[in-house]
Amino acid sequence: MAEWFLWLKVIHIVSVVAWMAGLFYLPRLLVYHRDVSPGSEASDLFKVMERRLIVAIMRPAAAASLLSGVLLFIAGGFELLQVWVLGKLAAVLLLCVYHGALEGYLRRFARDERVRNARFFRILNEVPTLLLIIIVVFIVIKPFQ
Repeated sequence: MAEWFLWLKVIHIVSVVAWMAGLFYLPRLLVYHRDVSPGSEASDLFKVMERRLIVAIMRPAAAASLLSGVLLFIAGGFELLQVWVLGKLAAVLLLCVYHGALEGYLRRFARDERVRNARFFRILNEVPTLLLIIIVVFIVIKPFQ
């Protein structure tokens, strides 16, 4: 296996870990942000923390994950119509939708809108865990092959 391919795997794994860390942490921040008064000093602090997390970590990590994943797919010669590949791609697409939904909630919190209760964000916090399990199962076990 070419050395560049191994480095591409390293980039992919590290960027996925960073992206997932953000996907786990941001909803937790939203739980706490939801429980403080809009316009308060604590609310302003949460806004800064959330913005820095999304801009400095999550967006770059998501972009690096997706780009390196596509490059690994192309270089690995995988067939798109394999069930395990389609399952993984579907779960990754759902992660992207989830990420987009979090960005939407951040925009609303930035305007001091409180559209959901803290319980909603606690439940939402479980979504990336389930998707991560599905993705890992499809990658390692390759079911329905």
